[in-house]
Amino acid sequence: MTGNWLAQAFIPVIPRALTLLSLAASAARAEPDLSVPDYVARHAPLVWLHSDDPYKPSDLLTHIRHTTPMLDGKPIADLPELDLDNLEILNHYGPHIPLTSNDDPTTYPSWFYGEAPDAAGRIHNATPSCVILVERSEVDLDAFYFYFYSYNEGPNITQVLEPFNQLVGGDKVATGMNFGDHIGDWEHNMVRFRDGKPVGIYYSQHVDGMAYDWDDETVNKTDGRPIVYSARGSHANYPLPGDQLHNIAMIDYCDEGQRWDPVLSAYFYRFDPSTFTLTSLIPPNESSPPPPSANLTSFFYFTGLWGDRQYPDSDPRQEKIPFFGLRRFQSGPTGPRAKHLICLKSYRSRGYRKVQAEDIQLDEWQQDEHDLFSSSDEEDTE
Repeated sequence: MTGNWLAQAFIPVIPRALTLLSLAASAARAEPDLSVPDYVARHAPLVWLHSDDPYKPSDLLTHIRHTTPMLDGKPIADLPELDLDNLEILNHYGPHIPLTSNDDPTTYPSWFYGEAPDAAGRIHNATPSCVILVERSEVDLDAFYFYFYSYNEGPNITQVLEPFNQLVGGDKVATGMNFGDHIGDWEHNMVRFRDGKPVGIYYSQHVDGMAYDWDDETVNKTDGRPIVYSARGSHANYPLPGDQLHNIAMIDYCDEGQRWDPVLSAYFYRFDPSTFTLTSLIPPNESSPPPPSANLTSFFYFTGLWGDRQYPDSDPRQEKIPFFGLRRFQSGPTGPRAKHLICLKSYRSRGYRKVQAEDIQLDEWQQDEHDLFSSSDEEDTE
């Protein structure tokens, strides 16, 4: 009698309990996965900074705090203190607002020099990198490893090949003045993963870049991680050390100076092209997501320049290179959302593809039928 009474008493409770369990399970399934796949860090690039490059990777927030947004050459008034969580408010004033240095660049302030990594490759007290994951399909994922530097030093006459160096004249050029300098510098590698395995890597280089199949002999690796050589001053990325030709007649210098492991000091995100949404992820070495008050995504939506706008010729700091019309100082770059990444127009040569940086941007991302990486040796003429 007692057993029957208990059974009858609990019968109405069982459906409700099952319903609650079902709702809890559904809620758990609905929770977004904020973790970074292990393979993204396991196959992340290792960067060799040039031994003679004074301009090291730079903290994003420190850079912002040493600049002032300008509109028509004047500071924008009544702004809150800017940081990574509100930088996009500058878009209200125009699409190309420059973050203008508070210091005269010809004085080379200390914050231009960034932070050097320690012996283990870690940069302390600074976050100069961000990793953005883009899912191309159910099996393909592109991981973009962005590197930030507060100052880019362009080439001087010693980096121009003959006979072109004879065309670059002027007293200041002859004494070693650099041209093409700019405040703020975004560089990146992209690794494509298929079913969690790397199949190719892209290196950003000035106006274009190089893409290689993962097993190309040019791509050196250490414990499954590709080696990247950051050029002195320009920070262009190459798979090999030594002198590197770019822009037809100029040379970049690369060597094994200081090793930097960017993922040890990086922000991690997932980008959804369909909604144009960036979501902050839990770094591989942490166990909890950032608090809602520190989402650190607003900087991505900023459409302006991460440095001064190119100075007019009337500015005493500006110099013009005769014949070519090059300037000593150029405008700062745009950020990751507008960084030229890959292009439909590419060609195949000696096991790699040269990629023109002119067509597809992260904010125009689309799944296309053209693959950046291929095992074919045929030239791609499209």
